[in-house]
This record gives sequence, structure tokens and C-alpha cells, in this order.
Amino acid sequence: MRLRLGVLISGRGSNLQALIDAATDPAYPAEVALVISNKPDAAGLERARAAGIATLVLKPKDFADKAEHEAAMIAALESAGVGLVCLAGYMRLLSPVFVSAWLDRLINIHPSLLPAFPGLDTHVRAIEAGARFHGCTVHYVRVEMDTGPILVQAAVPVSDDDTPDSLAARVLEQEHRAYPLAVRLIAEGRVTVGGNRVAVRDSSTPDAVIAPII
Repeated sequence: MRLRLGVLISGRGSNLQALIDAATDPAYPAEVALVISNKPDAAGLERARAAGIATLVLKPKDFADKAEHEAAMIAALESAGVGLVCLAGYMRLLSPVFVSAWLDRLINIHPSLLPAFPGLDTHVRAIEAGARFHGCTVHYVRVEMDTGPILVQAAVPVSDDDTPDSLAARVLEQEHRAYPLAVRLIAEGRVTVGGNRVAVRDSSTPDAVIAPII
């Protein structure tokens, strides 16, 4: 039985699309069951609808407080039989209550090689810092922003003539490889979380833990 994914988005949903595309392969061990957005105009909602995936818009202003908003998200995810929640450009911080409810069943993709450059503007900061490599990280979510056990990282070289946009484009290509890989590892039961570290069974395969540098 395929692992059912709940994907939270706020914008264009390009990483959502990568997961949708991966799931078109019958051999892929996961499927997107529900997409939730806090913004009704998020382009990712159309991507989900085009693929026949259930969508739900839950605007925070329609709820009394954050707790009520997140309770509605939790109820919808549980009703859809979701086993893993994937953040894909979801631009709201989740409360300790939500994170605890989905502990070790909640992952995020961040556009840097964590723990370097948590937060925003990662591509600008990488260039300004003179980093020779940059990339993306798929990690389990913890209460502190951009922390948690690391599942998959993909690296790209930083060129001397890179702009934030050119670097972001190359990193995004790797995001679209790294996120489906991370979900596959979880869905295949190959991942064990211990403390702040992830162990991957059969990780002798090079791409089991890090996507190739391009």
C-alpha cells in the first residue's frame, strides 16, 4: 500500500509537482492524497486539481486563532488517511502542538545545505559568504525553524558569476530530485530517526543519502 502524503503549500508548488510527477510511476511507494493551502490563489492548487488530487484552502483569518486553524489542518489530514506531511513552500511557522502531532511524520525542504543559512534569502547569503557549494536539504521538522534530522542533501557548485537567480534555478532542479528521493526512503521503511540524526538502511547506494553534485 502506498504511503499517503499531505502537502502544505502557500505558492507555486513546484516541489509539490515533483512529488506528483514521481507518483505517476506505479512503482513509486507514495501518493499525494491531499493538498492544503493557506492562500486561495496559490498556483500549486491548480497543479493538484489538474492531477485529480483533493485540495483544501484553510485561510488563517477564517479561524479564531492559530490553534483552531491548525486543528482544522490536523483533522483534514487525518480524515484523508495521511501518513506523512510534506511542507512545500508553506510560509507559516507551525506551532509545537502541530509539530508534536506529526512528530517524525513531518518533513520540509529548505534551499540551503543546513545547518548553513537557515531562514530566508539563502541564495543571496551563500553568494555573499563566498560559499563554494550550496544546495538544498530535506529534513524532519522540529519546533525550531529549519532544524531537525537531515534526510537528503543535494549540492551544486557556486560559480564566480552566479547571481541569486541563477543559483536558485540550479538549486531548484536539485530540490525536485531530493524531495521525491526523501519520500521514497521513508515510504520504503528505510529511515530510522535517532536524536538529531537519520540512519538510512542500504545507504551504501550513493544517492540514498545525497543527490549527486552537478
